[in-house]
Amino acid sequence: DEIDFEFLGNLSGQPYTVHTNVFAQGKGGKEQQFHLWFNPTSSFHTYSIVWNSQRIIFLVDNILIRVFNNDERMGVPFPKSQPMRIYSSLWNADDWATQGGRVKADWTQAPFTASYRNFNAKGCINSSSASSCASNSFDTKAEWQNQGLNAKGRNRFRWVQQKYMIYNYCT
Repeated sequence: DEIDFEFLGNLSGQPYTVHTNVFAQGKGGKEQQFHLWFNPTSSFHTYSIVWNSQRIIFLVDNILIRVFNNDERMGVPFPKSQPMRIYSSLWNADDWATQGGRVKADWTQAPFTASYRNFNAKGCINSSSASSCASNSFDTKAEWQNQGLNAKGRNRFRWVQQKYMIYNYCT
C-alpha cells in the first residue's frame, strides 16, 4: 500500500504540479493532480497526509486539496492491510511527469535536493487483535481519527478543486 505526494517538474514560469495517488492491495490508478497556487521553491510549505480508517486527507499549508474516502463497502480497495513506511525520494520521471514527457530533466542543474524542516509523524500500530490507537497512551484527543471540515475548510476545498485541479482519475 502507498499514499503519494509527488512534485512534478516544470518549465520556468509555468505552474508547479503536485500529483497525489493512493495504492491499495497493489492497485494504484487513483491519481489527482493540481497546479499549486504558489511557487513551492520560494519558501517552506507544509504538506500533510491524514490517514484514518474513514478517509485519507491531503493538505497543502493546511488547505485541503484531496479526500480519498474509504469506500470498501462499494468494492474500492483502501490501504489498511499492509505495513506502511515513510519514504522520501527524488527520482527521474521525465518520461511522463513533465508535460506528458515532453520536457526532460536538465541534468546540468544537478545535484537536485529537497529539504525538510519540522518533520512530524504520528501513527499507531493496527493489528487484527488490537490497535494501539485505542490506547489512551497514544493520543488522548485522537482528533486525526475523525478529522473533518468546517464551512471555511469546505469552501477552500471547493476553491482548490475548481481552480487548481488539472487531472482526476474519476473524470
